[in-house]
Amino acid sequence: MRIHLIAIGGSAMHNIALALHHKGFTVSGSDDEIYDPARSRLEKYGLLPSTEGWHPEHITSELDAVIVGMHARPDNPELQKARELGVQVYSYPEYVYEQSKDKKRVVIAGSHGKTTTTAMILHVLGQLNRDVDYLVGAQLEGFETMVRLSDAPVIILEGDEYLASPIDRRPKIHFYKPHISIITGIAWDHINVFPTFENYVEQFEIYIKDIEREGVLFWFEEDKHLQKIANANPHIRTQAYGTPNYKVVDGQTILKHGKSEFPLQIFGKHNLQNLESARLVCNELDIDDKTFYEAISNFGGAARRLQCLHKTDTGIAYLDFAHAPSKAQATIRALKEQYPDRQLVGCLELHTFSSLNKKFLTEYKGAMDMADVACVFFSEHTLKMKRLPELSKQDIVESFGHPNMKVFTQKEDLQSFLETMSWTDRNLLMMSSGKFGGLEVKKLAENLLNNKK
Repeated sequence: MRIHLIAIGGSAMHNIALALHHKGFTVSGSDDEIYDPARSRLEKYGLLPSTEGWHPEHITSELDAVIVGMHARPDNPELQKARELGVQVYSYPEYVYEQSKDKKRVVIAGSHGKTTTTAMILHVLGQLNRDVDYLVGAQLEGFETMVRLSDAPVIILEGDEYLASPIDRRPKIHFYKPHISIITGIAWDHINVFPTFENYVEQFEIYIKDIEREGVLFWFEEDKHLQKIANANPHIRTQAYGTPNYKVVDGQTILKHGKSEFPLQIFGKHNLQNLESARLVCNELDIDDKTFYEAISNFGGAARRLQCLHKTDTGIAYLDFAHAPSKAQATIRALKEQYPDRQLVGCLELHTFSSLNKKFLTEYKGAMDMADVACVFFSEHTLKMKRLPELSKQDIVESFGHPNMKVFTQKEDLQSFLETMSWTDRNLLMMSSGKFGGLEVKKLAENLLNNKK
């Protein structure tokens, strides 16, 4: 098979390129900009385009398929050439389905916790040497790529609700048609695509209807929106899940199952809820509870999901991908529960289209209330790049409603503020889907915690 990927430098796209290369396909691609880690990984396997840019002369009738990524525009010259020649064009979720339509498909969907839950399932299956394919939204320890497409009988898919491609504006989850699914919860996001909350919820209703007949849906029992829609489809089996029994002893979370106890590396009620849904999926894959708990006990988390940056005897710093209101709130709560005797400084970057939109900002009301000190950072450059109206610091303070909120637009000012504080018996939480304007967060965390006053 000869496959060409337009916008091969994307996070998912370059991983799909690698997966197809490992499967033995002939893979080519193009992009107008490719950065690490995609550049280095593509170069390692001889898949890095020789020149950047779009080259319609590379699109020929000898290609079996073209996969188009979100970074490409609808008028992309390579895409136009493929259409002229009648070459089959796919979005990447559509192509992933084509590669997995004869497999048992497990999809983890929802507004939060998808990557961590998917990583938990893959960790357990990996511990048990199960042969599975997968697509996950972060680099996982022990996995070379974020995508695997082979002859395995099962595929585990992280189900993103964002658009499939610039020419197919359906959510990615609408392609996968799972046999087994989790929906972790519904909290409005991607307002540039789903302008109302009702429109956003509708995407999950459509998704549930497309679960394969006799399939199963596991859903979080405390989510009031899922309570309304989860059981509306009699063609599937549904089961709600909650929070498993646990306790925290000296900063260690211990899972309680019957008379047995299992110390965990992860913590936070939201992560334990993710773990519970992962257990139910593994049960469907013929893994019993005891085997699951033993395998999950050494799960350390996915990249940038409560990732420890630095630790001392009196403080610890974490980096987390949290950026939406529900994610930030859950992550802050987890740290306060794990370290109840320490102050918490929470720093949140507003980086996505939704979070930088004044209409959406009110969704953050109370999201950082449990942080003792709350900092919000946003880049005026990012606002301009997303063509959004200016935001004032007062807009943010009023929207969040935190009494001790500080707002920064320059990374140097945020760093200086953090350096004025005492870091004895105090923890730091950096939350963002971006990079805090280029701030070296690991180095900053080490300097802060090592130079405590």
